[in-house]
Amino acid sequence: MRPVTARAPIARTRPGSYAVTAEFYDILQAAEDERLVRDLYGREVAKARLGVLDIGAGTGRVTLMSLAESRVGVHAVEPARAMRTSLMTRLASLPARERERVTVHPHTLDEAALRAVADVAVCHNAVACLPPAARRALWPAIGAALVPGGSLFLQLPPARLPARSVERVLPEQRVGEHTYGGHMVMSAAGDRIRTRVDYWVRGAEGLLREHTETFWMWPASRSRMIDDLALDGFVPSPGHDDPGFLAVTLRSPW
Repeated sequence: MRPVTARAPIARTRPGSYAVTAEFYDILQAAEDERLVRDLYGREVAKARLGVLDIGAGTGRVTLMSLAESRVGVHAVEPARAMRTSLMTRLASLPARERERVTVHPHTLDEAALRAVADVAVCHNAVACLPPAARRALWPAIGAALVPGGSLFLQLPPARLPARSVERVLPEQRVGEHTYGGHMVMSAAGDRIRTRVDYWVRGAEGLLREHTETFWMWPASRSRMIDDLALDGFVPSPGHDDPGFLAVTLRSPW
């Protein structure tokens, strides 16, 4: 996660986690994340002619945007049960014709073993929480899932460790008689970034519940990401200069 801004993601981590975060993720971040996803990837997803691959689909912001902006099939890869449950609930509310365009893969991308299913791939709010070895292992799996000439669009991890602890208060949201809120603190811990997120629910009588979840992230510079992706046949795509966003194209093998 790069220094906290309006685009700072809540950390994503191992498939068994999110037991706490899944309850709060959408209510505290949905509107902001929906706008960001549409702005970063909407026009690119609309160009898909074969399929869209959503890597680390979470609760489904990219998946639903892809259904709205394209007419192709969507492969949503989400190994975390807690987040996938929210995704499936959201898909269940769609018309049957829309649901038929989405395949949900309850595995990591390498375990899903997808082959040439998409010409556009999106990896939003996910790469930062992969250790370097796991991050490098992701690129060939994406290359296999894309057709030659396909495009990958990803939200970059933070470029460096934070020099000091950084805090962010998530705007409170009202649900009936209860108010939901959250507070995030990021700090350096060795070669990683430790992110602790505290959530709470308040009612008229005061605090009702408190929960905490801690995540880890690994920084990597933009140039390091480009170099690593190049080893698996990806080259930077022209015309994309957002500092927190990287667009690359899979070279043809001939």
